[in-house]
Parts: sequence; structure tokens; C-alpha cells
Amino acid sequence: MAVCAFLSKRFPLVRGRFCSKAPGLARTVVRKLWCASSRSQLRGVEGNRGLTGKVDRFGGVTVDLTDTGLPEDISEGAFSGLLRESLVRWRAEGKVAVWLRVPISLSRCAAAASTHGFTFHHAKHDRAVLVLWLGEGESQLPGFATHQVGVAGAVVDESNGKVLVVQDRNKTTNAWKFPGGLSDPGENIGATAVREVFEETGVRSEFRSLLSVRQQHNHPGAFGMSDMYMICRLRPLTYDINFCTRECLRCEWLDLAELTRTSDTTPITARIARLLLHGLERGFGEIDLSMEEIPAIYSGRFYQLYHRQLPSLVTHI
Repeated sequence: MAVCAFLSKRFPLVRGRFCSKAPGLARTVVRKLWCASSRSQLRGVEGNRGLTGKVDRFGGVTVDLTDTGLPEDISEGAFSGLLRESLVRWRAEGKVAVWLRVPISLSRCAAAASTHGFTFHHAKHDRAVLVLWLGEGESQLPGFATHQVGVAGAVVDESNGKVLVVQDRNKTTNAWKFPGGLSDPGENIGATAVREVFEETGVRSEFRSLLSVRQQHNHPGAFGMSDMYMICRLRPLTYDINFCTRECLRCEWLDLAELTRTSDTTPITARIARLLLHGLERGFGEIDLSMEEIPAIYSGRFYQLYHRQLPSLVTHI
């Protein structure tokens, strides 16, 4: 009945001829019409030359379906045929992998790709990325990013040995800690620390150094993935507190020595407070991991390298 309803709607003249007497023939007609439609769609995509994409330096090819000129109503069957021809070509060319970016509007293409061995790599906003390893042996492709990066800022007033601390409003224990939060994509950790400190406390500051890195796996706040938590030393540019009451319960300039002794803090905060006291007494050069921007060899971009300062007798190479 469904076949007859389809024919009735699309091709009313065939209803009496096929539906009443030959439902089997009607289904055959529909299959032929569907196949003809798929072939027509294939011919309309770049002359049926297959999919095209960008080749990376590792021998993989990335195909973004939003850039291929596919018809918006392309069927699974039509796309599957197009992908099959493309895979034959890529294998002949020695490509080692195919990355397929599928917008949510063409999600049916993901189902078609799965029949050729593609699996999900990751999804983001309005698109998913599927991947297929074509090289020899087990897949050598990297997994999707598995970490989140949190950054806190220890704003130290060197004139009086005090540091800016907050108590989070939504924590079960009201412990003193350094203000901070998650780093935004593409944001340097120093910029994150400065931004988060200002958003939570109203105090403006500038980045001076990286102090510590904590690594924690299976983090409940990171969907069970890994968490990197970094604490930076900042220098205050303003001192008046105007803290965010939505995020913070309290905010104060607290003496570093007191912060090392109080039980109303976290273990990592107490440890960094002792480190900062050592820096105040012996010089921050003893504890700082300073940052230097260095050009990357392969990409031409710049990266940030954090390390202890070299002794003055050692010159830069």
C-alpha cells in the first residue's frame, strides 16, 4: 500500500495500471525510479568524477561535504556510490587515510559512509568528522583531543606579601583558592589567567610566569576525560576588589604566610603559597617558568615555551 501511495502522489497516471493489479510491478517501478534518481544525482556532482579534498603532509585527504557541491537532497545510495568511486581512486593514489566532515544537514551521508568502514572521530557543533584508515596495519591516526585546560592566577602583591584568593560559591567546602577557570580555544594560558582573575575579582593584572601544572585523569568535570590545571603568577595592576557574587562567596587579599598555615584551603593552594613565599624571599627567578614565543619549524606559527630562565652566563643559541 505504501508503494501505491508513493506512486499515486508522484505519478498519478500509473495508479490504475500498476497498483490495483500488479503491486509487485509497482515496487519494481519504484526501485527503478530510485536508481535513476541516484544516477542523476551522481551525474550532477562534478561530472561524476568522485569527491575531492585537501591532501595533508601525512598522506591523508580531508573532504568537507559543505565544499563539494553535493545536492542538498542527495540520497544515501547516491552518496555511497560517489564515495565508493572516490575510495578506489584514493587507494590507487596511495592515500593513507580519509577524513570526512559531514554537516548535520547531510547526516544521512554518515550512515552511507559507515557501510564503507568509516567510524566517528569526533563531533563539534553542527558537524561530525568520520575517518577511515587506508594504510597498512593498524590505524596510526591520532584520537580526538582528550583534555581540558584550567588556569588559575596567583596575583601577588610584592610590597606586602599578600595574594588574591577567593572562595567559590558553588563548592561544598568554602576553601580559599586562586581565581581561575577553563581556557578558551586558542587562548594562551597567561591570557586565561588574567581574564579569569578580572572576571571573578575585578582586579586587573599582568602575566609574569607559569608556576605549576597538575594532571588528573578521569576528571568528573571533564566528562571523564583528562584535566590539565595550571597556576600562573600574576602582578596586580589594580587593587580594589569588586568580585562576582554569582561565582564567588568571598574574595580577599590574604597574607601568603597565613595561606600556608590555614586549614581553610586546598592542598594545591597551600603548596603554591609556600612556593610563592620562597620566591619572595629568594627571588622569583628561583620558581618562575617564564614564557618565550618561538617560531615552529613546520607550520610557521609561533608557540609558547615555558621554562626556567637560563643562567646569565649561557647565551641564547
